[in-house]
Amino acid sequence: MKNRRNTSSLNPARPSFERRKFFALAALPLALTAGSVAAKFGLSPNSSRGNRMETEPASDGALTFTKLERSKAEWRELLSPDAYDVLFRAGTERPWSSAFNDEKRDGKFICAACYLPLFDASTKFDSGTGWPSFFQPIEGRVVTSRDFKLLVPRTEYHCARCGGHQGHVFNDGPRPTGKRYCNNGVALAFVPEGEALPALRT
Repeated sequence: MKNRRNTSSLNPARPSFERRKFFALAALPLALTAGSVAAKFGLSPNSSRGNRMETEPASDGALTFTKLERSKAEWRELLSPDAYDVLFRAGTERPWSSAFNDEKRDGKFICAACYLPLFDASTKFDSGTGWPSFFQPIEGRVVTSRDFKLLVPRTEYHCARCGGHQGHVFNDGPRPTGKRYCNNGVALAFVPEGEALPALRT
């Protein structure tokens, strides 16, 4: 998933193209060095999970859950091809392809694989990128790792329960966090306020 190209009224002016190009090129040696270090320690620079670190505990005080372990073959049977590609092959859906870009109702966005609630709708905002975006996940529901697929390192995040890939997080979001969790819509399901959340998939 790419950094956004459009600006939002919630955010300060973006750097010029030449300035962004300079910083991207300046970061290239660092990315290559990081990839070499990862390889030295047996971590694949292109792996979405080789150096995963949990940034939040696995409980937010309201819902305690255990990790869900399933084979990729099992997930392939349970999910649509597009959802499987994003969630368990770290694919990226086309921008502007998700109906969740226009979802304005109160409710919860849950992992499309294991049904763990990941985001409250109150944290969703219009980022102008073509992907559903949030400024904060529900505490304890996502884990992050470094991603070197585009050479310049990025931070990707996953469902804390099943490990399904959701998207990437950037430091250009609105207040109060300044974060933009740029999510693939196909990796989510939406439960409107007032409707019961589904039981966690086992």
